[in-house]
Amino acid sequence: MSLATFHPSEVVTRGRVLGVLAVALVLKIVAVTIGNYRSYVPPDFSTGFLEGREAYFWGAYRWAFYTHIVAGPITLLLGLWLVNDRFRMRFPKWHRRIGWTQVALILLLTTPSGLWMAWYAAAGPVAAVGLAGLAFATAATAALGVRAATRRRCIQHRRWMWRCYLLLCSAVVLRVLGGLGTVLGPVGPWYDPLATWLSWLAPLAAFEIRERLREFRARSASGIVTTPRA
Repeated sequence: MSLATFHPSEVVTRGRVLGVLAVALVLKIVAVTIGNYRSYVPPDFSTGFLEGREAYFWGAYRWAFYTHIVAGPITLLLGLWLVNDRFRMRFPKWHRRIGWTQVALILLLTTPSGLWMAWYAAAGPVAAVGLAGLAFATAATAALGVRAATRRRCIQHRRWMWRCYLLLCSAVVLRVLGGLGTVLGPVGPWYDPLATWLSWLAPLAAFEIRERLREFRARSASGIVTTPRA
């Protein structure tokens, strides 16, 4: 059986459309988050994310929460510039400066605050472990991305930082899944914990599959890989 024929122009066009839609979604979530600040300062415990959190909000959780809702949107916006190849090629110095700022925000603010908030996850202990795993994974990919950059391993650096940004975008995916749950109607108590895990594992899995497919196609085009055996 012959392999399907790919049309590069169609793939590029579809990729650009999906990229524009993804950017629009990130910007929308950032705008919604910033718009909700009026419910966070002063805190309104009657609705939204803070509902039911008054009992423990006034401790260290408060500082973790405010740190997270400020640093999180910033990392999402900075990430849009960092994963843009045109910006990187045209402004390499700014790419490095923004990159160091991004990593500092992740390691010093986003990850510690996310870890603290994880143990108070409203969806229960399964979701809490998922959020803690997300925080550790985000910090690890950022650190590995920096190490690859300092060793001038550009391809590895790109991949690690893409993983890092996809993990940051878990907040966006989680909102989409939350909206899906609302559309579907009443869902069981399993839905929110599952959505928490899927919000970062699913994008990572999709990225790894895409990278493996790109490598396979590149090797096939160069004649290194022959037709797979039956």
